[in-house]
Amino acid sequence: MSKASDTEEEFFARQEAERLRKLSFEQQRAVEVGERERLRALHHMCCPKCGLSLQTLRFKDVEVDRCFACQGTWLDEGELERLAGKEAGFLHRVVGLFGSPEKP
Repeated sequence: MSKASDTEEEFFARQEAERLRKLSFEQQRAVEVGERERLRALHHMCCPKCGLSLQTLRFKDVEVDRCFACQGTWLDEGELERLAGKEAGFLHRVVGLFGSPEKP
């Protein structure tokens, strides 16, 4: 048997390195998904400010998460807009708290 040329060895080494890179990426991705699920389970319905339990209250047909320890109130995606639709000018006032004042 003859010895493989340098270019053949380089080709197979590159293929093996690419295979290992892909395998490593897939393993990292699986760990990230698992870690994300673990953190979600660990922190579900806990106050992001103080860490104690959140209680769900109904306010104007919207379920609002409330922490009675630090008095924090938390909304899920879309709940602010649903609340804003119930009261004229509500969203405008909230945006005004965070935005720059409008010019007359």
